[in-house]
This record gives sequence, C-alpha cells and structure tokens, in this order.
Amino acid sequence: MRVGFVGFGYWGPNILRNLDRLASADVVVACDLNPSNLVKLQAAYPHIETTGDLDRMLSDYELDAVVVASSAPSHAAIASKVLEAGKHCFVEKPLTLASADAKRLVDLAAQHDRVLMVGHLMVYHAAIEWIRGYIESGELGEVRYLYFQRLNLGKVRADENSFWSLAPHDVSVALYLLGEAPDSVSASGADYLRDGVHDVVFANLHFPSGRMANIHVSWLDPHKVRRMTVVGSKKMLVFDDMEATDKIWIYDKGVEPADAMAYGEDLTLRFGDIRVPYVKLSEPLAAEMGHFVECCRTGATPRSSGIDGLRTVQVLEATDASLVANGAPVAMEVDER
Repeated sequence: MRVGFVGFGYWGPNILRNLDRLASADVVVACDLNPSNLVKLQAAYPHIETTGDLDRMLSDYELDAVVVASSAPSHAAIASKVLEAGKHCFVEKPLTLASADAKRLVDLAAQHDRVLMVGHLMVYHAAIEWIRGYIESGELGEVRYLYFQRLNLGKVRADENSFWSLAPHDVSVALYLLGEAPDSVSASGADYLRDGVHDVVFANLHFPSGRMANIHVSWLDPHKVRRMTVVGSKKMLVFDDMEATDKIWIYDKGVEPADAMAYGEDLTLRFGDIRVPYVKLSEPLAAEMGHFVECCRTGATPRSSGIDGLRTVQVLEATDASLVANGAPVAMEVDER
C-alpha cells in the first residue's frame, strides 16, 4: 500500500519509524511545512521523497492512504483534503479541536468510502486489549466504575489545558472498555500557573448504563503516575503503566450479601487472592500502524474509528464547558452511529 506522511515534528518521527518498518506499506512521500524538519527526515529516510506542498503530494503521487501527524490545529484542514482526494486517512489524536470539524471528517470518510482512523494509542496497548477481553469474559463481574490518574511534573503547556493534553488517552480507553459513550460530563480544576489554562482537572463521565469513569490529570504533581482502576462486582483490577512488566493486578475482593447466619449484617466484605497475569507486551505504535494498513486493505472499521475520535472530542469539549460552569454537569448528545 502506497502511503504519504504529513508532519515530522514532535510525535511524527515515532509514527514514521513504525510505519516505515511495515512490510505491507510503502511510505513514498512525506510533507512538512518546516524545511528543517524535511532535512531531518531526508537524512533518516533517504528513500522517502519530501515536499512542502500538500496539494502536490496528493495529486502527483498515486497514494492509497495518508498518515497525518501534524499539530492538532491543522488536523481538520489536512484530513479534509486527504479524504476529499479519495485517500484513506489516519489522524493523530485529537482528531480535531472542535466536534463540528470531527463530524465533518466522519461524514467525508463515509461519503468517499474511505477509512478514517484516529491515533488513540492506548487502545492498541497489549495490556488494554487483555483487560477488555477479561471484562468481556465476565471474570470481573459487572463493571461498576473506573478511575484514571495521569500525573506528572511538566510538560506545562500554554496552548492547551492539562485535560486536552493528557486525558484523550484515558477518555478513549474508558469508551473502549465500556463500549458506550457518556451522556453527561462534570469537571472541576484550577489554573495555578497560567490564567485560563487548567493545570489540574478532575472529570467525571456518566454513562447511560449508570457506570462512571473519573479522570484525574495534572502536570503539577510530584509523582509520575499512569494508572487505571476498574471496580467490578466480582473482582477489581489495577493497570499501572509505570510498571516495567507486571502491569495488571487482579484483586479477588468485593462486597456481597451477608451469609444467612451472619445476624445483623446486610453486607459482607470478601478478601481473596491477588493475581498478576502474564501479558506479552509489544510496541503499541507498531500495532496501531499495522491495524491502520490492515483496515485500509480490508475495509474493516478501525478499533479507533472516526466515530471514536468524534466522541472523544465531544468529551473534551464538555469538560471545558463544565469547567467554565464551575463543575455543573454538561449533557452530551450520544451519537448512535
């Protein structure tokens, strides 16, 4: 499959490294508006042609697909051109900075019968795949709620708040594991370092099933934390991405109706074993790029489709709206597509 590439800035080199290694894809041309980025790209990948003209790239090369790894404000315009040119399109997260633009990209992909996939990297993490399968097996019981912590000291940004910067990973995982979109979002936070740019955010996603997901993000914290907890009716699970190998811990703990002989007690606590399952780890970016190429080849719906990207942007927007409204819940329209 002949692939074009756009954006060799901060994250682009990592994506291109994995894309170029695929036997099923041939990266023939790359585009960037920054000449110094093109010089770096040419030095690392002399077999890839380069250009600073997106329109020329789309018209002069017989491309099947384009991978967009440019800055987030440019996603909507570039992806629109790619889809209108009849090419499959991968867009790094977030899909766009406004849900109206995201909806337009989803419609364009459907209109041209092209694959639109979003770079929600964590849903291609082997441990997250394992956790989804474990939830579906019923071993965890009924999922009651999830909570995420994504904390660090820095990188402090001026052009986006900590939720837009850090939370797309956790929002996409919550939607992937629960298999539904939230119907309301409430959030609180604070802008200690720059006026109007929240350094810390606590967001609560409520789902039509009654389940909840709480997301705590901050770049003003003494610890680097990348952790998710899933509380089920039978067991509880912790995913700690800071662990080198033992990333998943399953706790056979819960609260159950009391035994008939336990007079005066309505509920009883259960404490069982702790299990650390073995999960074969691989680079999520390699899996993500391979999945994109396979979906383009077969026409399958990506695990992180345009619809998933749209729903994530809608959550980000609703969180901003709730922050402005001092934590008031913001209703979300659930897209049934």
